Amino acid sequence: MVFSSTLFLFIFLPIVLIIYYLIPKKYVMLKNIELLIASMIFYAWGERIYVGLMIISIAANYVFGLLLELFEKRKQRLAVVIISVIFNLGLLFFFKYINFFTNNAFPSIVLPIGISFFTFQIMSYTIDVYWGNVKTQRNIFNLALYLSLFPQLIAGPIVRYIDVEREIGYRTYTVDSVYRGVCRFTVGLAKKVVISNTVALLADTIFAFPASGMSAATAWLGAIAYTLQIYFDFSGYSDMAIGMGHMMGFNFLENFNYPYISRTVQEFWRRWHMSLSTWFKDYLYIPLGGNRKGKIRTYINLIIVFACTGFWHGAAWNFLVWGLYHGFFQIVERLGLKKILEKIPRVFGHIYTILVFIIGWVLFRAESLQYAWDYVKTMFSFHKWGWLNAVAQLDGDTYPGTYTFAILVLGIILSMPIVPALRKKIEAMRGGDTAVALLRGVGMVVLLGFSILCLTGSDYNPFIYFRF
Repeated sequence: MVFSSTLFLFIFLPIVLIIYYLIPKKYVMLKNIELLIASMIFYAWGERIYVGLMIISIAANYVFGLLLELFEKRKQRLAVVIISVIFNLGLLFFFKYINFFTNNAFPSIVLPIGISFFTFQIMSYTIDVYWGNVKTQRNIFNLALYLSLFPQLIAGPIVRYIDVEREIGYRTYTVDSVYRGVCRFTVGLAKKVVISNTVALLADTIFAFPASGMSAATAWLGAIAYTLQIYFDFSGYSDMAIGMGHMMGFNFLENFNYPYISRTVQEFWRRWHMSLSTWFKDYLYIPLGGNRKGKIRTYINLIIVFACTGFWHGAAWNFLVWGLYHGFFQIVERLGLKKILEKIPRVFGHIYTILVFIIGWVLFRAESLQYAWDYVKTMFSFHKWGWLNAVAQLDGDTYPGTYTFAILVLGIILSMPIVPALRKKIEAMRGGDTAVALLRGVGMVVLLGFSILCLTGSDYNPFIYFRF
């Protein structure tokens, strides 16, 4: 079950929210139990087999937390946290990477939905307990809710225990917070079903072609379509998760901040999938020494972190290379490129960064490294640019007509902070707050209606991060 489905929108979510709001605010434990049951049903809908795996993970880490509270000696506590990390990463390794390292010797192993996300979440709990940043959660139901809470269960954002510790035990919501949550959810839904789904069909069609047989224009069209697809797919899902959190009294941290306007790759990673970037920084990069042990060690640490970032996304060489590719540019910028970019006109920094992440997304999307290499070569084979050929290669239902190109342009515009800038200008005018409130209300109704129309009018509803 995904958020952008009629089952979730018209049955599951309304029932969960109605029951949740009927429980008086003072009975937080009852609300937690209701959300826990709902979350388990949500996960079991797509992963009946692996609900038991999640329960085992909850139980094991609950015990790890108790042991960390019980033991006082540093060596004992260190042993517990090491065992917890081995246990959690062991589960992730077995289900996600065993086939990669054994040449598909275990073809029957199916990847549990969201295992990469909830593994990192529960690891943040045990590690922070060990560091003394949070107290041990003695209520197993509260810990279970933290790990399984359905808004962020299968695709993040990666919510660290330290960020929601207080809200699990006590939280509140108002009419205003619920309204903000509904608006945020609606925007996320529109990102997913209106923009991402539309450009996804175009990207899927083009990436199905032999890379060497398409024109450069076709290759660029596919790469741009996928660049928009992955951003609006993932940021849309994060918006929906954050919006549902507001509806229930949770305040999840932001996961995206207009990454495509970045001027450097370093800035890109401060704006893209921020919950993952922050997790790797706090739990891997800094413990490795960060940038405190000299330049060479810093570069080694960056390579390790970005190799892990790439491999976290999937058990395939293209993900690993994608991570190392971004790590390479992180190092190059530290070697002096960033200083050059700061001195030249801003537009050149934007062009450089856009080229880096678009080529990176080709690596990410390609089924093999060879295809990715051939695809990138085609992108820069300007002797066979052939824009008309790009259109001619697409036919039938996937022909990029006026609507598709309009959505492409709209996606490019909305990937920049133009709407927030306009909102601020209107708010600065006399009566601007009222105008903004009115426009928001009308806009949300239109967005929701059009999103539902798109959703019910097509059964094409891919979700990129569902497999991570």
